[in-house]
Amino acid sequence: MTAIEPPPEVAAAKSPGVTYQDLLDADTHPVPDVLRLESPRYFGSDDVPIERYTSREWHRKEVDHLWKKVWQFACREEHIPEVGDYIKYDIAELSYLVVRTDDGIKAYPNACLHRGRQLKEYDGHCSELRCAFHGFAWKLNGELQDIPAAWDFPHVDQRPDDFTLPECSVGTWAGFVFINPDPDAAPLEEHLGDTMEQFEIWDLENRYVEGHVSRVIEANWKIAQEAFCEAYHVNATHPQILTYLGDTNSQVDVFENCSRVITPGGTPSPLLGDDTGLSEQEMLRSMLDVRVDQEAPFEVPDGTTARAVAAAASRERWRPIVGDRVDQMSDSEMMDSIDYTVFPNFHPWGAFNRIVYRFRPNGDDHRSAIMECFFLSPFTGERPPPAEEIKLGVDDIWASAPVLGMLAKVFEQDVFNMAKVQKGLETTSKPGATFSNYQESKIRWLHTLLGEWIERGEAAAAASGQPVEVSRGTK
Repeated sequence: MTAIEPPPEVAAAKSPGVTYQDLLDADTHPVPDVLRLESPRYFGSDDVPIERYTSREWHRKEVDHLWKKVWQFACREEHIPEVGDYIKYDIAELSYLVVRTDDGIKAYPNACLHRGRQLKEYDGHCSELRCAFHGFAWKLNGELQDIPAAWDFPHVDQRPDDFTLPECSVGTWAGFVFINPDPDAAPLEEHLGDTMEQFEIWDLENRYVEGHVSRVIEANWKIAQEAFCEAYHVNATHPQILTYLGDTNSQVDVFENCSRVITPGGTPSPLLGDDTGLSEQEMLRSMLDVRVDQEAPFEVPDGTTARAVAAAASRERWRPIVGDRVDQMSDSEMMDSIDYTVFPNFHPWGAFNRIVYRFRPNGDDHRSAIMECFFLSPFTGERPPPAEEIKLGVDDIWASAPVLGMLAKVFEQDVFNMAKVQKGLETTSKPGATFSNYQESKIRWLHTLLGEWIERGEAAAAASGQPVEVSRGTK
């Protein structure tokens, strides 16, 4: 991935107000080194072609050169705790089975090697992988186990390798299970890179899935994802949180296959100006969503800040679950949105934010996506079972999933824009989408990597004599 040296006017551009590092300097607790890292990257100021959102041809390139070749989050290990447990993972029109076997976790294309029917339609538990069409069956380890009327298939015995279920690459990290349809893929650890080291202090492995909500979005998966890759939209989309969220003072860091946006809480937006007259107590009331006719649950003492008081309250909320460990957590870890993205579509949040996002194409429709939010929570004692997925359709509201709490209102505001962005891009005569140099540099990073993946894939296809433009599935 190649970043370039920014011109002087770009390098000098800076949002007014305190920086994120200034806020860390005022923290009431020691700040972990991982939050002191700064890694801005400049990817140029060129527009991104709108065909990446609207073109059927580009979608097909993503399927063939990205989704068939990249590491992607499929499930948590606790989703398949026992031998025989499996989940069906779908991406675009592709479908895979992720199975717990005696030899660990394996993944296979979800297709019978006889006539191609999907082997499984739902998540579940089984002792074998048997096709419901004609009854061909495989052991959990992929070995062919049974052919009804085997006397009529002597040619199958002559091709045993062709009738063993082909395996995808599988890797695990912090309780997450990743698959890569490419059996020759480089190790998962190489793909995760900086992510593994930076998340060591937050121990995502010892969490459980407290909530899992998905919703169909009428927009390309990148449009849905990009709404959660910057805080620049807050002033217009979420104006109710400007009084306590430092949106344009977010810190954006780009590494290699991961990036992050850290948006500070308990500090007002610089877009409100210097003369807001907002007191620390008023900021706290806004943060807690206290109505004007209600008393706040606690006060901000003189000489302290709403950020410090809210962080202290958050520590007490988590103390019964994680104990005195909370006393080692900084205000930032209690208050801030620490939103990482691992290319291409996996979004784990740092500290105790609990949030993990995933964005996928909705089947073979390049104008539709599935947005998912997992709540990954600490626990005491035995790990609770993972929550069942709550599946919402296009017309369902996020509040239909009570587990989301106040986040449902914020999501509703985000989704309000997405379909309209898709329609606007389909209509505009402008050939590209314009992004800022810094605040939206995470989106530029995503498109830089995406372009490199597609370019490499096309080059490899051309070198092997395959057609560069893929017409399969076009309309």
